[in-house]
Amino acid sequence: MEDILLIAIDWGTSNFRAFRLNGSGEILERRLFPIGVLRVEEGRFAETLLVHVGDWLTAGERRILLCGMVGSRQGWAEAKYLSCPVGIKDLADSVVRLPFDGAEVLLVPGVQGEDSYGVPEVMRGEETEAMGMSDAHEGTAVVCMPGTHSKWIKLHDRTIVSFITCMTGEVFAALRRCTILARIMTSDGMVDNDAFLRGVARSADTGGLLHHLFSVRTLALVDQLKEQASASYLSGLLIGHEVRAAMPKGTHVHLIGATELCSLYAKAIEACGGSSTLEDQDAAARGLAAIARRLSWT
Repeated sequence: MEDILLIAIDWGTSNFRAFRLNGSGEILERRLFPIGVLRVEEGRFAETLLVHVGDWLTAGERRILLCGMVGSRQGWAEAKYLSCPVGIKDLADSVVRLPFDGAEVLLVPGVQGEDSYGVPEVMRGEETEAMGMSDAHEGTAVVCMPGTHSKWIKLHDRTIVSFITCMTGEVFAALRRCTILARIMTSDGMVDNDAFLRGVARSADTGGLLHHLFSVRTLALVDQLKEQASASYLSGLLIGHEVRAAMPKGTHVHLIGATELCSLYAKAIEACGGSSTLEDQDAAARGLAAIARRLSWT
């Protein structure tokens, strides 16, 4: 792909992230729009794409590589899941060609696996981010991608061996807004570090998450937790339970995601007996570039 310009797009449920890359995978320009796949009217994906990167096409780019929920049933076209184990060559060999005038548009498939009990797991977009990690991470690695639906991925020699999903972010939002706990959620958005770590510590106690959740209310009722700190305590409680369930103690975890959220996960991981490294936030772009180098473009 030397000297070939690429438009790399991570198109998820909420956002459209576009990158203009050179042949070496260097990011020349980037764009972010809150135009997730669910906000595209009447399946007008080609038109939406043209609106947001049309000037790059006018400038001469003719290759577009997409990943994310744009390849789901709700997206432009459904790309079948590949079953674990999945490596970068498997992803490149299974791209789906999409109809588009004026450019070659290819779509990276998602990945399907099972948890330890044989229950299905799926992801779209995170597999590409995993492929965008530094080449230094050979051997076995554990990757965590915090978010609405956090992913914990086990890699071996840059191959996705297995993964699990935790709905931590979505549950946090639902509990904070739609339950009795909402009445004491008076935080202005600032994280109270002590309350967060207190929640992480509580997650180690016996009793289970459903029991622990009620402590968000009772601690505030008896003035053992300030209402302004209750959201931070709830966050620590949920993230603590996630980390303890997903991370074997003593594991080193590679974090990919927004810096602020990853910093909370790093604190929880350390409190739970692990360590972590924050990876490149542009892992999706790096992964798309790495996949593109393995494609036979027309």
